[in-house]
Amino acid sequence: MDTEARLTQRGSSTSDPGDGTAAERPRSAFSGFLSRMTWGRAGLIGVACTAVLLLVSNFVAQPFLIPSRSMEPTLQVGDRVLVNKLAYRFGSRPQRGDVVVFDGTGSFVRERPAGDPVGGFLRGAAAALGLAEPADTDFVKRVVGVGGDDVVCCDRQGRVSVNGVPLREDYLHPGDAPSQVPFRVVVPLGTLFVMGDHRSDSRDSRDHLGEPGGGMVPLDKVIGRADWIGWPPVRWGSPRAGAGRG
Repeated sequence: MDTEARLTQRGSSTSDPGDGTAAERPRSAFSGFLSRMTWGRAGLIGVACTAVLLLVSNFVAQPFLIPSRSMEPTLQVGDRVLVNKLAYRFGSRPQRGDVVVFDGTGSFVRERPAGDPVGGFLRGAAAALGLAEPADTDFVKRVVGVGGDDVVCCDRQGRVSVNGVPLREDYLHPGDAPSQVPFRVVVPLGTLFVMGDHRSDSRDSRDHLGEPGGGMVPLDKVIGRADWIGWPPVRWGSPRAGAGRG
């Protein structure tokens, strides 16, 4: 019996010295391993999700942060619109009344020397996810004239006319005239004539008529069509509402 008791005590002391450290060590190590696995997996999932979002924003749809008042009241500063990049990919072309996002390099702004590639990439990635303002060369405006259109301002009632038909521009900022600057242009084929809805606070095709490119936006510079206001939720809706002729 004494021998049996001594063996029992020795076995007990070998497996547990009394302070609990022997039992806790393997549990602590395993817990740390699981923790590392969890954080590693979370990191991989985060990277994968970001990569998917960047792919979608580059080729399908991109959130675009509105940085200025030039499209009020349709779009307000801080709005995030969803830009449909497939809208004009399969033979379709911008129509009068569409709100488009485009690269204004060569039409609204001059070509600029390349800057820091790393900084440019990070800024572009943040803009592609709707987390930062778009590049200085990206603009959002409404299509007023397409290739071949004769766009005139203004008729006797002060309206913009396209091919002799006055526009009913219900989307204009309250109190704004269709244009304070008279003009008449024939839009070259393959280009667009665009203006902001807040005409008195928008630098658009009118301001670049005498410059190289004549303020016309080439079709291949169009990034996509702004189809939906996604943020803030109280402003959910389509920017196309309110366009009309006559």
